[in-house]
Amino acid sequence: MSMRLHRWGRITGLAVLSLAAVPAMAGLGGDLSSVQADRADMKAQIRATPATVGYSVEQMQLPGGTVVSEYVSPDGKVFAVSWHGPSKPDLRDALGSYFQQYVTARGQVIHSPGMRRHFQITEPDLVVESSGRMRAFYGRAYVPSLLPPNVSVADIQ
Repeated sequence: MSMRLHRWGRITGLAVLSLAAVPAMAGLGGDLSSVQADRADMKAQIRATPATVGYSVEQMQLPGGTVVSEYVSPDGKVFAVSWHGPSKPDLRDALGSYFQQYVTARGQVIHSPGMRRHFQITEPDLVVESSGRMRAFYGRAYVPSLLPPNVSVADIQ
C-alpha cells in the first residue's frame, strides 16, 4: 500500500512539473484557440464584443475589474492586446512570447501632471504603451507586422 502511494506521489509530482513548464497563455502573437485558455488562466469572464470589419475583439474581465481585449486577425492571430481598469494585467500573460522582448527593450518614461506616468516601447516588431495612476491603468501592445490590412493603430483601444 505505501509503495503504491509513493509511486502515485511521484507520478503526480511529475505531472505537476510538466504542467508548470507549459506557458500559461499565448497572448500577443498567439492564435484564436488560446483565447479560451487565456480566459481560464486569468480567471476572467468573457464580455460581449461588437462585430468589427477585418478583425475580432475578445474581451475578458479579470476578477479585479480590469478588462483585457485581444485583437484577432481574420487568419486567427492575436495581433494586439489592450487593457483598462483598476490594475494592470499580468504582462507576462498578455504579451505572451513577446514578453522577453518587452523586458530587454529600452523604454521611455514620461511623467505628466496629476501623478500619471506614461511608458512606451517602440521596437520594429513590438510597440507597448502603458499609462495611468492608482486604480486607473490603461495600455496597449501590438505587433506592427501582424496588423491586418485596413486596420489602424487607432483601432486598438
